[in-house]
Amino acid sequence: MPFWLMKSEPDECSIDDALAAPGGITPWSGVRNYQARNFMRDAMRIGDGVLFYHSSCEQPGIAGLAQIASAAYADPTQFERKSDYYDAKSTRAAPRWVAVDVRALRKTRLVPVAELKARKPLARMWTLRPGNRLSITPVSEKEWKYITGKLI
Repeated sequence: MPFWLMKSEPDECSIDDALAAPGGITPWSGVRNYQARNFMRDAMRIGDGVLFYHSSCEQPGIAGLAQIASAAYADPTQFERKSDYYDAKSTRAAPRWVAVDVRALRKTRLVPVAELKARKPLARMWTLRPGNRLSITPVSEKEWKYITGKLI
């Protein structure tokens, strides 16, 4: 799957923050869901397209485009005792959690989740499924082309 939707809380890292980072590159760390971790570890590749999605905010939705900029690596926050993402059971020899670097490409108009849900071609989009709480979900090529060609 060469396309992803990755959710970030804009008060932690917004598309503007990512664009302002050196080279537009931001570590995507702190993911603590095994399925999302497996996507990063096993399926993401450098150059994969990313829909940068603002979540847990007044107006959630797609806020920008990005791409995967690194292979998965051990998430350093799992070893930092003062981090909200510290995991006492994770070891450097056998880390539980991974991170990837994401390169922000550009800010787009905000495409609210309500607009995504209203679009028939996106009816089967993983992130829009009832009960989905994953911060990283695959996006089909059809969904990617529809969103990047018609909505942003």
